[in-house]
Amino acid sequence: MENLKIEGTDRAPEVDFNFENNTFALRGESYPEDITAFYGSVLDKLDEHLSSQNGATIRFDFELIYFNSSTAKVLMGLFETLDEAAENGNEVLITWTFEADDDNMEEMGEEFSEDLEHAKFEMKSIEE
Repeated sequence: MENLKIEGTDRAPEVDFNFENNTFALRGESYPEDITAFYGSVLDKLDEHLSSQNGATIRFDFELIYFNSSTAKVLMGLFETLDEAAENGNEVLITWTFEADDDNMEEMGEEFSEDLEHAKFEMKSIEE
């Protein structure tokens, strides 16, 4: 599968999916006007790729500054997909990066991590 790279905008995050290396990242802000148009094909490609993986090491980095409630729903589904990939025999490593003074993003990461049963989750605080 061809790698997927979408430059971030003021409303949509940078998408950096390297299918060959099993490294994936979302960076920036996420409140696109049409959430389905933005994330639909991106997540379809990820789902297709993950379903073909067995015994792989998969890394997903979240470096989001802000996201809206529609994106939160998308992220919940994405975390479920990643947890299923781990349940199916892959090593899934998720990193949630947030600015040290951003309590909201820290709390969101903690909430997302609570629902994971199989994937490994790391909180990473950075100084701005």
